[in-house]
Amino acid sequence: MSDYRYDRLTALDNSFLVFESTNTPMHVASTAIFEIGPLATPEGGVDMERISTHIAARLHKIPRYRERLAYIPIEGHPVWIDDERFNLHYHLRHTCLPKPGDERQLKRLSARIMSQQLDRGKPLWETWIVEGLQGNRFAMISKVHHCMIDGISGVDLLTVTLSPRPDEALETPGRWIPRPAPSRFELLRDETFQRVAAPLQVAARLARRPRQVLSDVREGVAALAETIGAGMFPTEATPLNQPIGPHRRFDWTSVDFPAIQEIRRHVGGTVNDVVLATTSGALRRFFERRSLNPRRLSFRVFIPVSLRSADEHGTLGNRVAGWVVDLPIGERDPPKRLARISETTAHLKQSRVAQGTELLSEVLEWTGSTVLTVAMRLATQASPFNLVVTNVPGPPEPLYLLGARMLEVYPMVPLFVNLGLGIALFSYAGKIWWGLNADWDVVPDLHDFVTDIQAAFAELYGVAATVPESAAARRRKGVPANANGGAEPLHA
Repeated sequence: MSDYRYDRLTALDNSFLVFESTNTPMHVASTAIFEIGPLATPEGGVDMERISTHIAARLHKIPRYRERLAYIPIEGHPVWIDDERFNLHYHLRHTCLPKPGDERQLKRLSARIMSQQLDRGKPLWETWIVEGLQGNRFAMISKVHHCMIDGISGVDLLTVTLSPRPDEALETPGRWIPRPAPSRFELLRDETFQRVAAPLQVAARLARRPRQVLSDVREGVAALAETIGAGMFPTEATPLNQPIGPHRRFDWTSVDFPAIQEIRRHVGGTVNDVVLATTSGALRRFFERRSLNPRRLSFRVFIPVSLRSADEHGTLGNRVAGWVVDLPIGERDPPKRLARISETTAHLKQSRVAQGTELLSEVLEWTGSTVLTVAMRLATQASPFNLVVTNVPGPPEPLYLLGARMLEVYPMVPLFVNLGLGIALFSYAGKIWWGLNADWDVVPDLHDFVTDIQAAFAELYGVAATVPESAAARRRKGVPANANGGAEPLHA
């Protein structure tokens, strides 16, 4: 038997390949801005050779970056195999903004790069180093296919390439030898054995612990019903929910993390509740400017929730479930808006939706790629939500690339069919950074929506300044807050 190696994609990972089309590239991305610092060259550029050497020396910690897709014969399910022709210089790219190198130009470049699909014949990632940004800064635009990572594993990846120390030494890359790939026959044989073994394993477990298995089945069926019920009703179409094209706009803003904590102390809610209340207030303003009455609109957001345990940090792939939350965009009063969202998310924490989502993923593992494809297309046509809002907790301390400090980082979530806008947030170094990805034609006024976010947050913060500290906040005193401000384990 040959000593071949490969990894089979889970049904959830594969779903992002199924969702992908010319108009809906399924990669997650970010634009990070660095001070140039020690990476400046005498000519005024960025030392690309040092960056390339540094990333090459770290690739052994993220082996998926040297792997490409292959497919099981007949079944068509994808697997990861080593790319025997891997070339770092294809994936690591160097470009420059035209003078004066302002942020508007960087946003346009980011959107153009994010609009382009990754080549499925190669490892599914790219990193662009962009020099020429005003103020002795440069940018790093990163894109990775969603079938490789979720939000939390993306944070783990960030900590592999960056360092909390500004004086990190440059390492020497080691030699890499690709592992042998399986033949078509070996892939098909292994898949057949897996399909035969799965029901036998369940039968063996049932024979050993019949009562426990039956109890688990009852609990799982109830959770699955609750999950499907939460998203079975199509949502109302809005100006944001139109057929999308291949072109994107990308914009951003940020809020101070202490200001969010101030809102929590005086008005209530978790960090994520404050984010959703801000989004709800911004949508209200946005629709009013388009001559729509928010009180007559129902609006749902999908919030990915991480299922990744502590011992799964550092692993790639997707370990997420999701909540569907009705946003009270018709509510004019900011504290009432936040209170309604807090009530909804508190109920969801007690629900079995996350468990049902995980069980649904396990069911799809048994059914094969054909059933998965049909299920994903039906889910897309059902349109159970209007917007994706994903909030990922990041490191509270500054990070460095070979001594160059990362100043800002704006994440990007991909757009699905008929979703003209996606919102991603990332907490880092005392701020929460908002990245807004939009279809070029559906949301031509994206920057106006950024202004709406800033106004809605200022409105909430202004209320917090006039309200005494809440009893809930007083009870929390003395309890250390985590990097996500004590919010639920989050959000990929």
